[in-house]
Amino acid sequence: MLSYLINDIGEMFLYLPYLGIAALGMLLITLAGNIGRKTTGKMPRPVIATTLFRTYIVAIIIITFLSRESGSRLGFDLEIGSTWGINSRNKALVVENVILFVPFGLLAAWSIPAMRNIFTSLVWGLLFSWGIECMQLITQRGYFQIDDIITNALGTVIGLIIYTIVHLIVKKRD
Repeated sequence: MLSYLINDIGEMFLYLPYLGIAALGMLLITLAGNIGRKTTGKMPRPVIATTLFRTYIVAIIIITFLSRESGSRLGFDLEIGSTWGINSRNKALVVENVILFVPFGLLAAWSIPAMRNIFTSLVWGLLFSWGIECMQLITQRGYFQIDDIITNALGTVIGLIIYTIVHLIVKKRD
């Protein structure tokens, strides 16, 4: 299982140049948005956190759609837990789905104060994951699996917990 995890995560490094370009674009969008927010009297968004969160969303789109050929996967699996017990490859995919959404919970909480609530974060993690699964089913770039939605939501909550712990440590040091 570990070799699958290392190999799959290693393959994601091929997309770093695209993410660098995306990060620059997201930085410019965030800065422009903050100018607009200031003119309307709204508080600007935190530049680094917002840029990273937006870049992460681009990364998710690349990983879940653009790295796969259209029509390469067809079907759905609504049985909870069915993915885990098949083989080492599928166990690695389950772990990867959790890891994939840890940044969602962490970066969302860092950039959007409302996402620091566990219920709000969980709901948005579920909705975002469900949206990905629906789009994968429609485009046939991935199987719609209920396990993916559950593991992505778990990753979101873990990310929020990490954010909360780090935030408390930093706050305590001040």
